[in-house]
Amino acid sequence: MIKTLARLIKFSILAMVVVFMLRGCFLTKVEPGSVGVRYNNAFGLLAEDLGPGWHWELVGFQRIWHLPTHYLFLNYTGRNALEIRTKDNNVVIVDVSVPYRIMPGSAYKVMDAGNHLDTGNGNFRFERFANDTTISVLRESLAQLQSAHFYDTDERLKISNQTLAHLKKKLANLHLEPAQVLIRAAYFRKDYETQLAKIQHNEQQKLLDKATQKVATKQQKLDNYTQETNAQASALEQDWARKIAELDRSYQVGFVDSGEDRSPGTARRVLTALPEDKRAAMKKKAAAVFSVELEKVNDEHLLGIKNIEAETSEYGQRITSAADGVSARLDAEGKAMVAKVRGEFETKLNALLNSPGGRAFVAYQAADNITFASELVFQSSDGVPSVLRLRDFAMRFMGK
Repeated sequence: MIKTLARLIKFSILAMVVVFMLRGCFLTKVEPGSVGVRYNNAFGLLAEDLGPGWHWELVGFQRIWHLPTHYLFLNYTGRNALEIRTKDNNVVIVDVSVPYRIMPGSAYKVMDAGNHLDTGNGNFRFERFANDTTISVLRESLAQLQSAHFYDTDERLKISNQTLAHLKKKLANLHLEPAQVLIRAAYFRKDYETQLAKIQHNEQQKLLDKATQKVATKQQKLDNYTQETNAQASALEQDWARKIAELDRSYQVGFVDSGEDRSPGTARRVLTALPEDKRAAMKKKAAAVFSVELEKVNDEHLLGIKNIEAETSEYGQRITSAADGVSARLDAEGKAMVAKVRGEFETKLNALLNSPGGRAFVAYQAADNITFASELVFQSSDGVPSVLRLRDFAMRFMGK
C-alpha cells in the first residue's frame, strides 16, 4: 500500500513537472492591459494583435512580444516644463500633459516598424519617438499664442484643440493616438506675471462692469415695469372706486333731480311729471349703471333708496298721526258714553234705593252686618232693652 501511494505521488510530481515544462515551452499569457504580437522565425510577423489570455508560443521557434494597451502619459512639468517663446516675443513656461496609447489593433504595426524594442531605460522605442514628436508639435503650436492668450480660457482651449488635431496626424504615422492636450499651467517672469495679473484684473473688472451695467439695465426695466404696473393698478383702483361711488350714489339717491326741494315725495312727483322720452333715457342710463336688463328697471331704481325711505317714513308718520288722532277721538267718545251710561245707571239706582222697597233692601243688607253682644244688659232709660224693640230698629234702618 505504501509503495503504491509513493508511486502515485511520484507520477503526480512528474505530471506537474511535465505540465510546467509544456507551459513554459508551448504557452504564454498576455496580461490585461497588454497586447501580444507573435513573431515566427520561419514565417515572420503575424499581422494580428493577440488579446489578454493564454496563447501558443513554441520556444526557439516563435515569440510573443507584449506591448501596453493602456494610456501612457507624457508629462512636461517641473524641470521638464516646456519653455515657449510667444508670438509677442515673451518666454512662458508651460506645464503640459498628453495621454496617448497604441491605436487599437495596430500593435503589430508598431512592432513591424521596429518601435517595440527596449531603448535600454525600461521604455519602448515608440515612447521616445512619441516624446520627440509631441515636443515638436507643442513648440510649434503653442508659439502661435500671445502672452495674454494663456489667460484667456477660450483662446487656450482653441489652441489646445488645434494642437491635439495636429498631434493626432503626427502620431498616426507611429500608430499612436493622443487623447487630449492638457495645458495645466503657464508661468511668466515675475515682473511680467505682475503685469499680466493687472491685465487680467482689468479684464475681470471690465466683465464685472458689463455685468453690472446689464444688471442696472434689467433693474431699470424692472423698475419701469413696476411703476407702470403700480400706475395701472392705481388707475384701476380709482376707476373701481369711481364706479362703486357712482353705483352707491345711484342706489341711494337715484337718478331724479329734484333741485333744492328735498322733502319726501318730491322726487316721485318730478318723476311722474317727466315726459316719456326723458323717462326712457333715464331708464337706459340706470340699466347701464346697474348692469341689469332695461325691462327690469322700474321707478324704484330711478328714485333710489333714500327717497323711498323718506317717503316711507313720511307716510308712516302721517298715517300714525292720523291713526293717533282717530284713536284719541274714539277713546274720548267712548269714555263720554261710558260716563253718560254710568250717570244714568247711578241716577236710576239712587231712585230705586230711595224708594220704600229700596230703603228696605238697604236696611236688610245693613241688618245682615249687625252683631249683638253675647250678653244683654238693661241699661235703657225706660227699662226695656233696645234689642227687643225690633220695629223701632227696622224703621231707623229705613231712615224713618
